[in-house]
Amino acid sequence: MTASKSQPKGWLGKWNSIPLYIRILGCLVLGVFTGLLLGKDAMIFEIPSKVILQLLGALAPPLILVAVVHVLITSSITGKSAGRLMFLLILNTTVAILIGLMVANVMQPGKWSKFKEPDKNAAHKTETVSPVDLLVQNVPKSILGPLGDKQNIIGVIIIALAFGIALRGAREMPIKDVQSLVEVAYDVLVRVLHWIIQLVPLGVFAIVAKVVGTEGFSPLKAMGAFIVAVVLALGLQTTWYLTRIRLFCWARPLYVLRGMRDALVMAFSTDSSTVTMPVTYACLKEKVGVREESASLGALVGANFNNDGTALYEAMAALFIAQLIGRDLTFTQQLMVILTSIIASVGAAGIPEAGLVTMTLVFTAVGLPTQYIALLLTVDWFLDRCRTTINVLGDVNVSCLLDGKTRQAPVEAVS
Repeated sequence: MTASKSQPKGWLGKWNSIPLYIRILGCLVLGVFTGLLLGKDAMIFEIPSKVILQLLGALAPPLILVAVVHVLITSSITGKSAGRLMFLLILNTTVAILIGLMVANVMQPGKWSKFKEPDKNAAHKTETVSPVDLLVQNVPKSILGPLGDKQNIIGVIIIALAFGIALRGAREMPIKDVQSLVEVAYDVLVRVLHWIIQLVPLGVFAIVAKVVGTEGFSPLKAMGAFIVAVVLALGLQTTWYLTRIRLFCWARPLYVLRGMRDALVMAFSTDSSTVTMPVTYACLKEKVGVREESASLGALVGANFNNDGTALYEAMAALFIAQLIGRDLTFTQQLMVILTSIIASVGAAGIPEAGLVTMTLVFTAVGLPTQYIALLLTVDWFLDRCRTTINVLGDVNVSCLLDGKTRQAPVEAVS
């Protein structure tokens, strides 16, 4: 379910009509020049990225909660296939996270450059607070937090305004039962998320200007290594999928890839596994030739739970940032990364920029500073497309494995 979006008019409408990744790239280039021009004075641009990340962090817990409830309520999984489907989904996601952690531990992309970890006591070293700092402090870090804090009235007002405006767009939606109530809540939260996503290019500009101005180009080397590491890990996950198809499905891997070309290209182009879902289902049935039950369970039901690429990325991002700031994650903390990534990835298929939203939960679980997520915004526009493609390929893998080694009720395939 997606929130309907009314396009604003004027220059803002023209700005929003430009694809998000082009806006991000433009702001990235502009941020580099601004950082070079301002030098150390570019530190001021840390504030916009902090605000955007606090807004994402505030929205993440309720959005994930409602998304998971929405998936569980609306998904119809019955019969013997349900247990096998859940096993395949959990297995694929766990393997994806383990592959991500393995590649990150071996390549150690974060150690290509060093950042100073933020001083946790810095906030207590000065008694005076600037008006800008006061504004940042009042941006809610959680949706329910300000409601229990009598001093954070501004945070309550921000939440009230955001959800009041979002509810105006959903006021015509009928509430007949619990499911419709959950759908309204999900619709409202996604509306608010869309507004925050429109600020992401500004966040990219701010963090790039700040990093280039204060640190130079050294951190960007680490980001390049991170891109290579993530693409390598996604390639290994693809190998896992194709090997499993070769061993446990009647269809051959190359035959499956040829049949799924349209869906995979669309996944990379649209950056959305939800938008690609009907094409994935059609390709599985008509071009690969799997049974309707297998196609629907893998591409329609499983797609809501199966976000292997996103889970892999979250795990690698946590380890990358830990390496970047010189902090070693213990074995227990890496286990926590695995557990949190699995939980956070459930129901994330319909959430725009799901990786950025759920990453705040993973970082918080292992005590990593969430402000460094802003650094990942510079490359997320590309890696998000890569992991979305892997998410769709994971759905294809599940459908093929559910179909088994013997082709039943074959459908005439289209080459």
